[in-house]
Amino acid sequence: MKREIIKTLDGSTTIHLQEWDECYHSKHGAIQEAKHVFIKNGLNLFEGNPVSILEIGFGTGLNAFITFLESNIKNQKINYVGVEAYPVEAKEVLEMNYVEELDADTYKDVFQKMHECEWNQKTQISPDYSLTKRKQFFDEINDFEIFDLIYFDAFGYRVQPELWSIEIFQKMYNSLKQNGVLVTYAARGVVKRNMISVGFTVEKLAGPPGKREMFRAFKKI
Repeated sequence: MKREIIKTLDGSTTIHLQEWDECYHSKHGAIQEAKHVFIKNGLNLFEGNPVSILEIGFGTGLNAFITFLESNIKNQKINYVGVEAYPVEAKEVLEMNYVEELDADTYKDVFQKMHECEWNQKTQISPDYSLTKRKQFFDEINDFEIFDLIYFDAFGYRVQPELWSIEIFQKMYNSLKQNGVLVTYAARGVVKRNMISVGFTVEKLAGPPGKREMFRAFKKI
């Protein structure tokens, strides 16, 4: 599948899959989307507490890097696990401009380390931030009550509906601790129904720039 690096409307880059006409991040702004969906409506709920995060779709490492920057600002301990079946190639990583766009030159080596560290092995990125990249298909996830927060950032329902199935959301539900939270950019009715069917309580929130709505789901027992 042909891939190209494109610039989104906020100036940050993403990868575009031409055959699907699908991007790793929003064309309206990769960084804006990440901050709105995963930080503002996800991580910020756990301010002042250590948090264990599962990311579905590690991709370019943008969400992991922004979360690292937040952990530095807030002195928050974060255990980050990113699942990815098809890792981004090194040459593509080099074309991502996140360090510059986030004004994070001090941490350029951190972004590089996130992509160079071994897969399926926990790496201490900083005293407060650990990263484990798991090369794994989403249907192979079998964690049980390990995570406080899930960043569900899979490719869209239009191109990969199987990633938004009842079976996958059951795995997400099982992976979360009690009162855990899942956030996603998605807002399709079928996605909401599938989440509710496995036990999630789902709320609709204002979406990031260019998208009207998004979902946040809670595991309430």
